[in-house]
Amino acid sequence: MGPHIPTNKVIFLKKYIYFSFACLFTINLFSQSLNPNLFTNNINENELKNLIYVYSSDFFKGRETGKIGQKRAVKFISEYYESLDIKEAKGTENYFQKMELNISRNIVQTENVVAVIEGSEEPNEFIIISAHLDHEGVKNGKIYNGADDNASGTIGILKIAEAFQNAVKTGFRPKRSIVFLHFTGEEKGLLGSKYYTDNPIYPLESTIVNLNIDMIGRIDSRHMNNDERYIYLIGSNLLSSELHEVSETANRNTIKLNLDYKYNDIDQSECIYYRSDHFHFVKNNIPVIFYFNGLHKDYHKPTDTAEKIEYRLLKDRIKLIFFTAWELANRDKAIEVDKNVDYSKLRNCRRYLKLYNL
Repeated sequence: MGPHIPTNKVIFLKKYIYFSFACLFTINLFSQSLNPNLFTNNINENELKNLIYVYSSDFFKGRETGKIGQKRAVKFISEYYESLDIKEAKGTENYFQKMELNISRNIVQTENVVAVIEGSEEPNEFIIISAHLDHEGVKNGKIYNGADDNASGTIGILKIAEAFQNAVKTGFRPKRSIVFLHFTGEEKGLLGSKYYTDNPIYPLESTIVNLNIDMIGRIDSRHMNNDERYIYLIGSNLLSSELHEVSETANRNTIKLNLDYKYNDIDQSECIYYRSDHFHFVKNNIPVIFYFNGLHKDYHKPTDTAEKIEYRLLKDRIKLIFFTAWELANRDKAIEVDKNVDYSKLRNCRRYLKLYNL
């Protein structure tokens, strides 16, 4: 039996040994190439299902912009960020960027929801992850719950934010700031995103990329019973070669989805490039990726409901967006714009030249 050591010294030595091991673990963890999958346990099928069943329930009455259901939706989103201890964006009021919109000659009071995780090294460089929070509301007595359009994107952002916050709590804050931006008024004509880019909370010249999520929970007819592990990517290579390379590499090293570029064309017949909120960032020469599962028979119908979401596939798509954002946030240099888009020869999508003042 060795010499007696006073109790207070034993406690100190135990704390010291524990602290030393914790420091060694942390140094080892961050000296290696950190695996961001460590922070994605919250992105799982059960949590996604629970949240989408709630957010696309009748309680939210189809989330029409300015109506009671949309007010309930923004409260739900803001309270989720508050529960994660993620800060509201500067200049907002309880996460709300308030606005008045002219919708069908009526002035509507509404709001975007904006939260932020500030960067550790380049806090004034911003990555915006966006989705629209609204849907069609109630028509002819039927509630349009919009499970895919766009509860899938809304809940996707919340879970991505949670994964980043898990990293922060572990001691790994992203180098650049991540802005989580939920747009109102998308179904009324991309109005919330227009308001944001006209009245940016964070400078557009310091916004290096927008990752926009709009309908990522279903499988379209083109992929049904074929290659179902896919996602459409739109815009990734149109303004920045580096963005496309980062996106491809992130997928290749992690989720390995089929990245389908069918709609990645400024004059594609369905003009998908122009039909979601990312386009107001494109107008401001900010590189974007628009994540999309394609159209399906329940698009803009009351039958777009939660039981039809492909939750395993949704999980993988959300993880891919998180891994892509992770790389963009933590790489040594911000991606650069190295391309121009020529809209002068549009045929199928010429009407958008006027619509977006191109």
